[in-house]
Amino acid sequence: MMETWYYVDSGYCTPAVNMALDEALMNWHRDKKIPPVLRFYGWDPAGLSVGYFQKVEGRIDLDGIRRHGFELVRRQTGGRAVLHDKELTYSVIVSEDHPEMPPSVKDAYLVISKGLLEGFRNLGIHADFAVPEGKLGTTGSAVCFEEPSWYELIVDGKKAAGSAQTRKRGIILQHGSIPIDVDDEKLFDMFIYKNDRVKERAKRAFSDKAVAINTILDGEVSFEDTKTAFEQGFKKGLGINFEPFNLTSDQWDEVYKIAETRYNNDDWNYAR
Repeated sequence: MMETWYYVDSGYCTPAVNMALDEALMNWHRDKKIPPVLRFYGWDPAGLSVGYFQKVEGRIDLDGIRRHGFELVRRQTGGRAVLHDKELTYSVIVSEDHPEMPPSVKDAYLVISKGLLEGFRNLGIHADFAVPEGKLGTTGSAVCFEEPSWYELIVDGKKAAGSAQTRKRGIILQHGSIPIDVDDEKLFDMFIYKNDRVKERAKRAFSDKAVAINTILDGEVSFEDTKTAFEQGFKKGLGINFEPFNLTSDQWDEVYKIAETRYNNDDWNYAR
């Protein structure tokens, strides 16, 4: 018999609420109130999420974020900054002691990324797992999509989905970005460069490193179509069934409290 996970379609939320809901789902799963979870969501307004240990001062252009009406939020997971705009974002929340979850982060990436692989296939996109050679992170860039990590998804050598994982008190959270469209101008307004020449060079190089769904397909795939493709992809890739889970008003109150005390807090978002 196939295992059943909860499926949460939380629609579009603010950056702070998006991060707070991931944290709340981790807490409820740890307390055995809910089974493992797959969640899909969007961002309104668009947000720039920075990694747990990432430095903001001197790296992130806060004026650029405000100018575009975006919001900055710090993730629980590590890695570099991601602009969440025209994308589908996913979260997987599952216990470390789940029989299908390997003990190493890298191997767990492979298991979860099988759902992403099948999702791309459902859209008619031939994606592969990234297996980087040599040491990652040599560019020193603050931009997440500059380089693929182990078992992230690439198409024709370009990064098509970016993920990050953390493990806290026995629970794995892996969440990631599946770009549907990318606006290079807005993306590079989020970061500080030594001068305009360096910024333009980075912008030109980016098109050789990352790609979005609608660029691959040369057409228009909607948020809803993408969500359906990846829901079915996770079912096949992980060999599980889903039961829709709708939060109660009390549960939403708990999420909003986490958002207000942590993810809307400047000490959390900027002081690292």
